Amino acid sequence: MDFDTAFARLVGHEGRYTADPRDDGNWTGGRQGRGELKGTKFGIAANSYPHVDIKNLTLEQAKAIYREDYWDVIGKAHPSVKFQVFDAAVNHGRGNALRILQRAVKVADDGHWGPRSQAALDGMQTLCGHNDVLLRFLAFRFKFWASLARFDTFGRGWTNRGADNLLFAAEDN
Repeated sequence: MDFDTAFARLVGHEGRYTADPRDDGNWTGGRQGRGELKGTKFGIAANSYPHVDIKNLTLEQAKAIYREDYWDVIGKAHPSVKFQVFDAAVNHGRGNALRILQRAVKVADDGHWGPRSQAALDGMQTLCGHNDVLLRFLAFRFKFWASLARFDTFGRGWTNRGADNLLFAAEDN
């Protein structure tokens, strides 16, 4: 798995320009009615990138943002795990993606990836294999989605994304 393959998969989940006012991420202030409704395009959201011209963002600009800000969220990991964390970081933010991975590898979920988290990931991948990390990560990710207040509005899409990622995990084994 390289960045180009991961990006192609991710963009398949992310879609074109939307400016749904019910989606907090579409607002520059991060909540409905706060700031400007600039929307989301290719998964690049106004709440994370308030100074980006979201509506006119090109695919190549989005790719550059993803490479710089999301691909290297964690250090060493099996490529299948790295893809899942990458996808989650884009969907929920880097901190939430790291907390989900930390839960999966049974360390304190503080959202900061350091030597202790990396050692736990390395140990679980060595002892149990990366499949256990994948299954645990995706299970905790579904739990995260289900805990969100907007699940009734956006849960169908999130669940479909999770199902697609389970299929990717099966392909990546």
